[in-house]
Amino acid sequence: MTSVAVLVELLRTDTAGGHVKCWERFAESAARLPEAVHGGPDGPYGPGLDLTVYFLGERERVETLSPRVRFVMLRPVLSTAALMSADGAEDVCDLAPHHPRLAALLPRHDVWHLTHSFAYAATAVRLARRAARKGAPAPRLVGSVHTDVPLLASVYARYLADRWLPGTHPAVDGFLAERAETWLRRRRDRMLDSCARVLVPTPAGQAELAPVLGPHRVSLLRRGIDHERFRPDNTARARLAGEYGVPTDRPLVLFAGRLDATKGVPLLAESVRGVRQRGRAVHLVMAGSGVEEGEVRRLLGPDVTLLGSLPQDRLARVYAGCDIFAFPSRTETCGNVVAEAMASGLAVVLPEGARTAQWLAAPGQDGIVVRRDDPRDWSDALCALVDRPRLLATVRRRAATTARQTHPSWDRVLTEDLLPVWLPRATSGRRNAVRVA
Repeated sequence: MTSVAVLVELLRTDTAGGHVKCWERFAESAARLPEAVHGGPDGPYGPGLDLTVYFLGERERVETLSPRVRFVMLRPVLSTAALMSADGAEDVCDLAPHHPRLAALLPRHDVWHLTHSFAYAATAVRLARRAARKGAPAPRLVGSVHTDVPLLASVYARYLADRWLPGTHPAVDGFLAERAETWLRRRRDRMLDSCARVLVPTPAGQAELAPVLGPHRVSLLRRGIDHERFRPDNTARARLAGEYGVPTDRPLVLFAGRLDATKGVPLLAESVRGVRQRGRAVHLVMAGSGVEEGEVRRLLGPDVTLLGSLPQDRLARVYAGCDIFAFPSRTETCGNVVAEAMASGLAVVLPEGARTAQWLAAPGQDGIVVRRDDPRDWSDALCALVDRPRLLATVRRRAATTARQTHPSWDRVLTEDLLPVWLPRATSGRRNAVRVA
C-alpha cells in the first residue's frame, strides 16, 4: 500500500475557496475507488493507495472518508488570520517556516504532494533534503499549482499598505507589491524544483514552468466537475427570489468568488453600472465577501444582491437561478467556478486570453470573451446578451452541452491525472496508514 500525503496549508471550512474544494472532491473520489485500485498485487497501480489530505484547522482532528482515505486538520503555527484584509474574505494559511506536528506525521507516508509554498511545503522539503543528506529512504515529492499566489500577493500588498500605511505614495505601494510578487515567485519555483513531478491545470501553465523545471517534469492536472450538484434547474429562480429577495423580472448576472481586485470585481461593478445607465434592467448577484463589498454596494445600490460566502450546495442553487456568469478575473490558474456555471446552464462572460477560457469549446458560442479589461467593453458584452434573449438562451444551452460532453468528472481526473503520478507500477509502499492520536 502506497501512502500519499497531500499538503493543503489552508483552513478547511464550508465556505473555503476552490483550492480546498478541489482536494475535498479528489478525496471523495479516492474513497469511491474500487478495491482493485486501493490495493492488491493484481491492481492496475501495483500496491494501491492510502490517502491522507492535510488541511489547517482550528483544532487537530481526523475526518475519515473510508478505511483508506481521510482528512487531517492541524492547527497553524503562524496563522495569516491577522493579515486578512476583510473578515472571512481570504483563505487563512500558515506562514511558519516549520510545522512540528506535520514533521512528526510525514515520515509515515511514501509520497508527499505539495500544493502551496508555505509552512507545510517548507517542512516537507526540509525533511526530504535532510533524509537525502543522510542517505535514508526518501519520500517521493510531487507538486501541483492551484493558485497564482505571487500575483495575488502583489494585489494584497497594496490593500495592506492602504490599511497599515494610509496616505503612502502610489509608487511606494507599487514597490512593495512588486517585491512581494518577485520574492514569492522565486520561493514557489524553489519549492517546485524539489519535486520529481509538477502538475499544472492548463497548457499555459505547462508553458510557463517547463523552461524553469524541464518539460519532462511538468504535466497536466485538470479540474473536475460534479455534474450531479451543478446542473440546470428550472425551479431555482423562484427559490432564489424567495430566499434572498432577488428580482425575477430581469436578467440576473452572477459573480462568485472573493470580492476584491484580484477577481476583477471593480471592473465588473463599473460594467454593470454602465449597463444600468444604458437603460437595461439587469441585476447583479454576488456570492462571496471581500474588501470591495462596500464599494460595490455604493456603486450599484438596489441593483446588487450580496449573498456573502456560501457552501457548495447553496451556491449550486444560486448558479441555477441566474442567467449570466460574469467573471473578469485574470489571476485564476483554472477557475472552477466557470465550469460550475456552465454546467448549471449559464452564459459565461470571460476575459479574452484568461486561463478560465480553457473551459470553452467554441468561444463566442458556448461563452463570450471580452477583448479588453475596460468597463465599456464589458458593458457591451453584457448588453449583447441582455438585448437578445434568443442569443442568451442559445449560449446557455451550448454552455451546458459543452460541460456535459467535455468537462471531466472528479473521478476521471483522479484516475487519469493523479493516480499515474502517485502510483506508478514500480512504486512499492513501505509505511502503514497514518494514525493521528
